[in-house]
Amino acid sequence: MKRRDALLDAALHCFAERGVLSTGIEEIRKAAGASPSSVYHLFDGLPDLTLALLIRTFERLFTHLSERVLPTATAEAAVVALVDGHLEWIFAHRDEGRFMYQAMAMELGTHAAGALTARKAELLAPIIQHFGRFIAEGSLPPWPPLLLDVVLLGPSHEACRRFLAGAPLEPSWMRGQLPRLAWQSVKSREAHGS
Repeated sequence: MKRRDALLDAALHCFAERGVLSTGIEEIRKAAGASPSSVYHLFDGLPDLTLALLIRTFERLFTHLSERVLPTATAEAAVVALVDGHLEWIFAHRDEGRFMYQAMAMELGTHAAGALTARKAELLAPIIQHFGRFIAEGSLPPWPPLLLDVVLLGPSHEACRRFLAGAPLEPSWMRGQLPRLAWQSVKSREAHGS
């Protein structure tokens, strides 16, 4: 496990320096101080290592989101906690955030995409269940999780992508405005009954 984490940490470092598309497995192996046999004992190659790092990144992000969202008692507090928690984590883990957005823009292949989707669903289940309470009571629109994700986190994801790519967006503005805008978007939908 220690060697695996060292390789994932080295991969993150290399991806942060060079970008996902410009990094090879040999660079990661050297950065980790690992032998070729130890790398291929743990991973089938760069796509497998990239998938493992992506899953670890989502595990860390969704653990943070659960800690922020699950204690909330109202739909508004849950929405604000979700969006602010996402922004908070990205700003505190910029290399992982940058990697996550770069890797998710790539084609992962059927097996990798299926494995990632399954793990994300497992990690998101407690948050989805928590939001289900607010949907059942009518304080959130009766949308499936995918639609709620697009509406609540879509602007945050786009702002984070741009921020991490160097756009002049202020983190304080993003955290001050985007959670409230997310709440207003579902609150107004609720008021219109759609």
